[in-house]
Formats: sequence, C-alpha cells, structure tokens
Amino acid sequence: MRIRTFGPADLPTLSEIDQKCFPPGVSYPQDVLAAFIAHRSSRTWVAEHEGSIAGFLIADREPPRIGHITTIDVLEGFRRRGVGTELMDVAENWARNAGLRLIYLETAEDNLVAQAFYEARGYKKVDKVEGYYSNGQAAWVMVKHLK
Repeated sequence: MRIRTFGPADLPTLSEIDQKCFPPGVSYPQDVLAAFIAHRSSRTWVAEHEGSIAGFLIADREPPRIGHITTIDVLEGFRRRGVGTELMDVAENWARNAGLRLIYLETAEDNLVAQAFYEARGYKKVDKVEGYYSNGQAAWVMVKHLK
C-alpha cells in the first residue's frame, strides 16, 4: 500500500469511489467533492494498491487550530486491511505537524463499524446532529484531542 497526495487526474476515480462507499444523500456529487479538495486549507491523500486507488481521505484546517476529516472512503474489497488506518495516520500526523490541537469528523448514526474504528483511535462522540445528511440521516460528531 502506498499513500500519496492527490493529483487532478484522480478526481473522477475518487468521485466514483465516494458513490460506491456511501448511499445517495451521504455521498458527494463530483463538483462538491472537487470543491472540498480544492479548498486552500484542504489536503487530500490517496491510498494505492498495485497501481489502483483503494481509498482516499480529505481533511482541512479550521481556525482556531482545528482539523476536520471531511471524508474517508475505502473500497469494500480493501476494508479491514489497514487502508483506513494508514489514511487516518497520515491525516492525524499532518494535523499534529500543523500544530492543530484537535481533529474531528462526522459519521452516520447507524455506521457502527466506523464509530468503533474511530473510537479505537481515540475519538469520542461529542454531539449528535439530527438531519445532518441530505437524506435526513443523523450524524455523530466525533473528536480526538491531539498531543
């Protein structure tokens, strides 16, 4: 597995992966995904396995010294193989190196697998946001304080 930074040619593949990983109303249209990636405070990392993209993560920086994981997507065939862990490690290290004091994300209320993954990494549920996703689904906001 190799983690690298995003290149513009990756966008169609990342959009396709996002559509496969999340249902309508949770996944992002390609133009929205592109806007997240293009934001000046954003970073995007791509996980490759044998030349194919297995997953990606978009994070950004918010004042004051806060990181936000916009999305982490791992294709089903690569789940539970360390891809998500490697992507999260890169994002959290970026946040620490940037001097950020915490990092947070949102995850669907019914995505218990993701919640367990984040909790094992030290994230804590801090708020439930009803109707967070455009399909009406609620989300948990999960936070990790960085050292």
